[in-house]
Amino acid sequence: MLRALLFLAITIFPAMAAAQGLTVGFGEMEQDSSLPVEVTSDSLSVNQNDGSAVFIGNVVVIQGEMRMTADKVNVYYLEDQSAIEKMIAVGDVLLVRGPDAAEGNRAIYSPEAGTVKMYGDVLVVQETTTIASDRMTVHLNNNTAEMHGRVKTILRNQ
Repeated sequence: MLRALLFLAITIFPAMAAAQGLTVGFGEMEQDSSLPVEVTSDSLSVNQNDGSAVFIGNVVVIQGEMRMTADKVNVYYLEDQSAIEKMIAVGDVLLVRGPDAAEGNRAIYSPEAGTVKMYGDVLVVQETTTIASDRMTVHLNNNTAEMHGRVKTILRNQ
């Protein structure tokens, strides 16, 4: 009986942990989403009707210690246009916070929620560690990130 329980614990619990994803640290400082957002790009198109803006070409977004680059970034404002609701970055997305960096195909930054969700071939680089997954959620307020989907990393002994 004890062996059966031990076998279940060894086989089921790691599988449950893997299914839930992996949580890692990301960034050194908490993000202040009230800071101004600086955006640089090759072109800008603004739609006053729906309160959106589209930045295209070599887009660089900077807010405090966070830096995000992409081919294209759509910015959506709250209905009263008092603040940014979300930013959707598409194409060669790179997110950098302190010594940590992540790349993916697409990212959604939600300042009010304090999250950046990255999708598509996500790769995180932290000093000597690299982690790959299908998607990732970065929690800017507590400097953590959750890796979801198929997660792959290389563990080093030294």
